[in-house]
Amino acid sequence: MTTHSFALHIPDAELEPDPLDPAQIVSGTPEVSGKVVWESADGRHIRGIWQITPGVVTDTEADELFVVVSGSATIEVEGGPTLTVGPGDMAVLRAGDRTTWTVHETLRKAYAISL
Repeated sequence: MTTHSFALHIPDAELEPDPLDPAQIVSGTPEVSGKVVWESADGRHIRGIWQITPGVVTDTEADELFVVVSGSATIEVEGGPTLTVGPGDMAVLRAGDRTTWTVHETLRKAYAISL
């Protein structure tokens, strides 16, 4: 992690495995990896890169803004909209949203989370 201004080429960034809780996997064998590139001193603001391979998973979201760099997914928000995202799309998820992600092609995103 860096404490100064920086630029990073997201498609080539090396990510670390971040195993899913098996209870989150609905179908397939999705694998998650990621990298935190910046975190505030109090740990409440996180910036990073996240990737998931095809499959279907559930999650409970944090307050997040993300931009898809590659891949595609459909994100069903319980009691809300169904979002279809692909390269260049920005999405906002609200803290507490219960989601089901159907990942069609390995998806890589850059994100900003506030806790």
